[in-house]
Amino acid sequence: MKLLFNQNISHRILNLLSENFSGSTCVKNEKLIDSSDKTIWEFAKESDYTIVTQDSDFNDFNSLYGFPPKVIWIRTGNLRTDQLANILESNYNEIINFRDNPNYGCFEILAVRK
Repeated sequence: MKLLFNQNISHRILNLLSENFSGSTCVKNEKLIDSSDKTIWEFAKESDYTIVTQDSDFNDFNSLYGFPPKVIWIRTGNLRTDQLANILESNYNEIINFRDNPNYGCFEILAVRK
């Protein structure tokens, strides 16, 4: 599964993910760190990536322009990078189902803190 991590997620996450997410990259590695969200959106679309982000901008693009690319919107608040990697790994089956379902463009992952 090819994920493109937005700049609000540390590039170090790539070292923490299993082979389930091989082929993933981040905007830093793709020289997109100072690019507009629209440029990142177009790159993901052309390169067949699913965008992973912690802000709503790409969900807004999803509503405006449709999909692909699909978006995984992490709405957990501030977490350490290893915790974020664990959330993706623990939701792997749901993420695959989302990726393969042509009816959905945004997959929101929420965490309720007690």
